[in-house]
Amino acid sequence: MSRVWDDQNKFQRWLDVEIAACEAWAELGVIPPEAAALIRKNASFELEKIYEYIEITHHDVTAFLQSVAESLGEEGRYVHFGLTSSDVWDTATGLQLRDACDLLLIEVDRLTRVLEQKATQYRDTLCVGRTHGVHAEPTTFGLKIAVWVDEMRRNRFRLEQAREAVAVGAISGTVGTHASVPPKLEEIVCRNLGLGLEAASTQVIQRDRHAQFVTTLALIGSSLEKFATEIRALQKTEVREAEEPFAAGQTGSSAMPHKRNPEKCERITGLSRVLRGYAATSLENVALWHERDISHSSTERIILPDACLILDYALSMFSDIMENLVVHPDNMRANLERSFGLVFSQRVLLALIETGLSRQDAYKLVQKNAMKAWETHTQFFDLLMADPDVMSRLREDDLRTLFDYSFYTQNIGATFDRLGL
Repeated sequence: MSRVWDDQNKFQRWLDVEIAACEAWAELGVIPPEAAALIRKNASFELEKIYEYIEITHHDVTAFLQSVAESLGEEGRYVHFGLTSSDVWDTATGLQLRDACDLLLIEVDRLTRVLEQKATQYRDTLCVGRTHGVHAEPTTFGLKIAVWVDEMRRNRFRLEQAREAVAVGAISGTVGTHASVPPKLEEIVCRNLGLGLEAASTQVIQRDRHAQFVTTLALIGSSLEKFATEIRALQKTEVREAEEPFAAGQTGSSAMPHKRNPEKCERITGLSRVLRGYAATSLENVALWHERDISHSSTERIILPDACLILDYALSMFSDIMENLVVHPDNMRANLERSFGLVFSQRVLLALIETGLSRQDAYKLVQKNAMKAWETHTQFFDLLMADPDVMSRLREDDLRTLFDYSFYTQNIGATFDRLGL
């Protein structure tokens, strides 16, 4: 990913566009084919020279063209023929974004495979489900991860759409009228570079495309933050149901040798915030003055490379975390039972309703015993057994049947079937 965005590759992509334009001019009979061939063979640039010329010209493209001209003879006069800076820059950026997307898709696929494997591995591993951070009803650890699998598959689809949006070129000249470069040349260049075509441009490719790309990266980052936040919560000392890997020799605190902190998940959480900030900037870039200004340029030099690098790094890191995740099924079971059997309250509620009791009266009856279980640390089942209003409607055997964890996992297989897991 770093190579995609370093200056050497950026200027090489500029040169790729310039060469493609020269060859298109030759195909259209405007410049001699032998000149285009010499440009293809000999055109090059020197980074240090470009940096030197930028100090003089204060313009990246003219500095680049000056360096390229030094590698050519008379045929050099055809380089940048009829083009404007944005023709080169934006089209080359389309190539870089396409290549970056391809690398990100590889990482998305890797993480999705890891999640699929872990979801299957822990499909039947019972744990408590929490809403508002409070015990709700039982679920399985595999189902938690299966939800992430589905989300990452959606993220892949979004990234494919974003790739299609940004992998485009535009060779339309100043203000986009094609006055100095015919539409046919633009079509040839984009075809030969493997890019889509910006059907209507001004002097720049329209920035809603780039905003779609960066916001997609931010959304994927938000998914990673969601997953990482769950692991962080499960790694709390009093919970300790799952932990990110902790390597031999690793330290968690300079002062407290016992610490095993979820610092990798915290890192992902922080980086996702940066991505969302970049997404906001990309949206601000959509509205440029008239046919163009360059207020977007200064920001894109930061947000496009950085967003790609950040997400690439975060995806890779979270794949590593999930591959080596430490899972504690015994703690999951112990935590499930810490709420004194209150996770069965809905089953008791429904059973009482089925006996003919109104929902309101049944709710009050169950809640009364549930609150007592919380306050006295008494098993919910025992309190129900001691309540004559409950036992006048339910037999002991019926009540025991309600306190069965397998009831909550009986349909989890359907979700896995839907996901093809």
